[in-house]
Amino acid sequence: MSQLRKKPKRSNPQFRNLKSIPTLLLYLIFCLIFLSAETKQKRFVKVFFPNDYCITAELAVSDEERQLGLMFRERINCDQGMLFVFGEEDFHSFWMKNVNFPIDIFWLDREKRIVHIESNVPPCKESPCPSYSPKVQASYVLELKSGSVKKNQLKLYNKLEFILPSGIRPRITLPSIYFVCHGSE
Repeated sequence: MSQLRKKPKRSNPQFRNLKSIPTLLLYLIFCLIFLSAETKQKRFVKVFFPNDYCITAELAVSDEERQLGLMFRERINCDQGMLFVFGEEDFHSFWMKNVNFPIDIFWLDREKRIVHIESNVPPCKESPCPSYSPKVQASYVLELKSGSVKKNQLKLYNKLEFILPSGIRPRITLPSIYFVCHGSE
């Protein structure tokens, strides 16, 4: 008996391309999800104090990150902090709602100099919570474990060192300069 051999089916090239479209779409969806998750990951920087001590600070750059801050966390270690990066220098106020431990708060100008310090700021136990504001405008705010001011002998106008990741920069606004022109009399 002879066996019949079936000819292999040849697919139409137009349909072959259509079969790869779902695969391509799945690949694109995967890439978008991965990139989205990658951008939502927490970012950190090393912050160096004048006494050469350094801490690792979590960055709070977006409005959502800045609003959440250290709320609902159980503790912060002495080698940790949170660095708030603002778009512009301003009088940025902070409160301790839903923060479970006392902290030291430092406001820094665009040159990364300490321009205001609030030390041993207690958690807010009941509303209304007090606000803590600098006396001068700041571009950054650094929150550290309470006692960091004393432990590291930090004081006004000390310069802290850190390098922000690319793409994260505070907006620098230059002071307005007014020119008075006097006409000839």
